[in-house]
Amino acid sequence: MNPMLTVFTPTYNRAYTLHLCYESLKRQTCKDFIWLIIDDGSTDNTKELVESWKAEGQVPIRYHFQANQGMHGAHNAAYERIDTELNVCIDSDDYMADDAVEKITAFWLANGSNKYAGIVGLDATPKGDLIGTRMPEQLKSSTLSELYAKHKVQGDKKLVYRSELTSSIPPYPIFPDEKYCPLSYKYILIDQQCPLLVMNEVLCHVEYMPDGSSLNMIKQYKKNPKGFAFFRKIAMLHAVSYKERFREAIHYVSSSLISANKRFINESPRKWTTVLATPAGILLYLYIQRTNRATVKR
Repeated sequence: MNPMLTVFTPTYNRAYTLHLCYESLKRQTCKDFIWLIIDDGSTDNTKELVESWKAEGQVPIRYHFQANQGMHGAHNAAYERIDTELNVCIDSDDYMADDAVEKITAFWLANGSNKYAGIVGLDATPKGDLIGTRMPEQLKSSTLSELYAKHKVQGDKKLVYRSELTSSIPPYPIFPDEKYCPLSYKYILIDQQCPLLVMNEVLCHVEYMPDGSSLNMIKQYKKNPKGFAFFRKIAMLHAVSYKERFREAIHYVSSSLISANKRFINESPRKWTTVLATPAGILLYLYIQRTNRATVKR
């Protein structure tokens, strides 16, 4: 019988930290999972390390190697290969709480159905401090967008999705010479179909590494403007408020200018909002081009 959950981990030259996830999977109180590792072109000893873990036989491991495409390309590869009911991404510098698989599977068996996209749980630091805030205790379900915009939840959350949905949404686009497209593209489109069940339990321990995307977002803006512009168009279409739509339009203008796309107004799904956001978008573009800072708030 197929396990209920796939834990998938995109990795690129993270052999030095990937063992944290492996050790946490060995400690799981429930073994109803598969670990799918997407090696996105690593040149370190990741493959040899994974082969040694497979030989140990303590965790069911599937391993896929591909030429480097960036985080979103690794997610594409994962979603093509997942055949369990649920899936969750645990990044190569993060690890699962020891009882996470047990909590996910038990909660889904008790509450899950086709009415829900999956489960949203909590992230914590390695010391156990919550990332951001808890979700409202009385809230049974919510889309991810409304959690942040309506319920004012803060900080990254751990997303467990029904694999039927993650595989049915079109894949992340791969733009030549770019290695990043925001993962929220899929999450926004899934939000349009059904909400997530809310579970105020820590599922993952997160460490923001110096070379990770979260701490280098301005660099990502500069290097991947087409990926960001693509995402901002989706975000503008489905924004939960005009304030959010306007903010996305500002970022869309900025990314379009970085990629030298002169047709950005014609290509916008919200043309008048984009026109109104253009002055602020120009200012953001100039700031991104000139700043020495590594990250900026979304």
